[in-house]
Amino acid sequence: MLRTLSRVSELPIVVKQLQKNAAQAGVSKTNNYATEATVQVNRPFKLHRLDEGPETTVKLTKDEALKYYTQMQTIRRIETAAGNLYKEKIIRGFCHLYSGQEACAVGMKAAMRDVDNIISAYRVHGWTYLMGVPPAGVLCELTGVQGGCARGKGGSMHMYAPNFFGGNGIVGAQVPLGTGVALACKYKGNGGMCLALYGDGAANQGQVFEAYNMAYLWKLPVIFVCENNNYGMGTSAERASCNTDYYTRGDALPGIWVDGMDVLAVRSATEFAIDYVNKNGPLIMETNTYRYSGHSMSDPGTSYRTREEIQEVRQKRDPITSFKEMCIELGLINADEIKAIDLKVRKEVDEATAVAKSDSELAPSHLWTDVYSNNLETKIRGTIAYDIDHVSERKGVNH
Repeated sequence: MLRTLSRVSELPIVVKQLQKNAAQAGVSKTNNYATEATVQVNRPFKLHRLDEGPETTVKLTKDEALKYYTQMQTIRRIETAAGNLYKEKIIRGFCHLYSGQEACAVGMKAAMRDVDNIISAYRVHGWTYLMGVPPAGVLCELTGVQGGCARGKGGSMHMYAPNFFGGNGIVGAQVPLGTGVALACKYKGNGGMCLALYGDGAANQGQVFEAYNMAYLWKLPVIFVCENNNYGMGTSAERASCNTDYYTRGDALPGIWVDGMDVLAVRSATEFAIDYVNKNGPLIMETNTYRYSGHSMSDPGTSYRTREEIQEVRQKRDPITSFKEMCIELGLINADEIKAIDLKVRKEVDEATAVAKSDSELAPSHLWTDVYSNNLETKIRGTIAYDIDHVSERKGVNH
């Protein structure tokens, strides 16, 4: 697999130096402190059925740099806390961590507008936070207590927020659902679109291709995002797919390959894709990324890849470290600001972890609370008849 990863590894030193010089040439300063910089994305985009692609030279302001770094660091901290809670047996069941893939979510969210939507699979703790749920709401949901965003009923794979449709446990099932969200956007005429995320493992699901076809015929505003972390559970992409260029697999659908370890490249590609799908219909975007943990907490992640491979990616391509170093070089962020952010994030997540450990579960009667969003009947069907009273509290974030 090291051979495969070499095609998404760091650029040659000469090219990196040229990028650095280009970025520094576009730095705007106030009182010797940079307020904005022009940056070249790390790796060129690859295009399928497109005459032109996303901007490769992008602007980054100081405020954006601080925001993106804080968001990526917070996601990393949340996932570290989740992993520890799982090892302590406080989190039970399935738990899929996003560590290593932070630039994908943060880059996409940076390009989204208020009318846009996102739906994903089950590796969504980071997305839940980005869509407005504080770390405590995420971690409480993981531990199954009432402070969670779904009041502890959803757990790791079923978190929701406004414009965020989860969290879906069935492999690939979110793709046709996301297509439906895009249909709703077109029907309402609100100018919105939907990001439908799935992994390289789910890319071979038949329903994915059915969704491609329907979206193309109806010209729906949907971006099909394949987060290719190189492994579907314990199987490498090369062993599972006859065509690993996932951005080309929509046939008639255009596609973009983007370095998923570069938050600015992901942002640029998503901005381009949003504009495209609203004018022309669906597009596929492959974000080439890497997960540090196993597929889930039950997977050590080292039986099908070496520890050396994981360490190499951490050292050379980590999305947070790379972004931090670039921002420091450009003078957008200094060491004191980095330290302050790290301390603030650590404190917030530590406090959230304490709440997730101490909060209480809902009473059993809440099993039949808010079963329906809009309850049209007073009773819920039981095993024999309609004999359970439905209770509406509407206290979850998704209400």
